[in-house]
Amino acid sequence: MLKKLMLTILAILVIFEEWLWDMLTVAGQWLARAFNLERFDERLMKASPPQALLALFIPLAIVTPINIFALFLLAHGRIGEGILLEIVAKLIGTLLVARVFKLVRPALLTFAWFAKLYDAITGMLRWAHKLVHDSAIYKLSVMVKAAVKARAKAFLQYFYH
Repeated sequence: MLKKLMLTILAILVIFEEWLWDMLTVAGQWLARAFNLERFDERLMKASPPQALLALFIPLAIVTPINIFALFLLAHGRIGEGILLEIVAKLIGTLLVARVFKLVRPALLTFAWFAKLYDAITGMLRWAHKLVHDSAIYKLSVMVKAAVKARAKAFLQYFYH
């Protein structure tokens, strides 16, 4: 019973991670086009390993003050605002880190310590995905995700054609 509960919780986390990653990837690509960041992206892709590491920390430096302010709000009884601000900070941080990481990953993987850490994390993620891909909740989420994508695509086509 406990194993089934833990597997269900893991499945929900994996589903959430996949959905969030997909949405933030699309949002990042859209923002890059909207703000004409192609040249910036090209510079990041050509960054040296130390520059790539610095570039990865910049989004963290941007989001950390927001996280601290969210904690300040929570500590002063403004629970709703604190939670909302933390969610916004988490989404912005994830979007920025994911976007930068995608561009600088080759340079970062030249650091032996980073390559080991990356392999360990991706190995755990593959293990978690493998565990839950056969679960009923995961299969249901895949069907729901496909339906949502189809409806969103139809909705967008209606307005853009």
